[in-house]
Amino acid sequence: MTSSSVRIVDSADVSADASIGDGSSIWHLAQVREGVKMGANCIVGRGAYIGTGVEMGDNCKVQNYALVYEPAKLGDGVFIGPAVVLTNDTYPRAINADGTIKSAQDWEPVGVTIERGASIGARATCVAPVRIGAWATVAAGAVVVKDVPPHALVAGVPARRIGWVGESGVPLVAGDDDATWLCPTTGSRYFEINGILTKEVA
Repeated sequence: MTSSSVRIVDSADVSADASIGDGSSIWHLAQVREGVKMGANCIVGRGAYIGTGVEMGDNCKVQNYALVYEPAKLGDGVFIGPAVVLTNDTYPRAINADGTIKSAQDWEPVGVTIERGASIGARATCVAPVRIGAWATVAAGAVVVKDVPPHALVAGVPARRIGWVGESGVPLVAGDDDATWLCPTTGSRYFEINGILTKEVA
């Protein structure tokens, strides 16, 4: 189900059963499967794959050749970089123990959840069922195997927190004590308590 304001190029493969929000664009060779629920003003880049039943909020960007496997859930304003992979099989096998080919009934897909405003850098892999907190940033090439708290900046294999980021995506700088962090772009102040960052309420 799509509206006249949706742009889908001829080479894209979009299921008639997918729901695509107003103002969204789906580019060359992308595939959007059955049951997808995509919000308004989303962009799906060249060669990207959006799996069956994936849910995406408004204003999401899925860059070229990213693979978003079901049942992933993306909040509003999520950025998925080029060639990112969101997995869905905790114990992957092509065959069962008896040598028969696995079918859809032989395993239970699990999804990655990415909260509002979070960004996943190019070629990063998020191993289901991890949750990426709101406004967090996963660095390019990272492999995420455990949950990422809101505003965390994680990098490496496996990914570990190396700092904090604000809503603008810029790394925060230390304030006047160990528990205070400042955004150099917006001036917002954040407080860290037991490994959790909270933005100061104006």
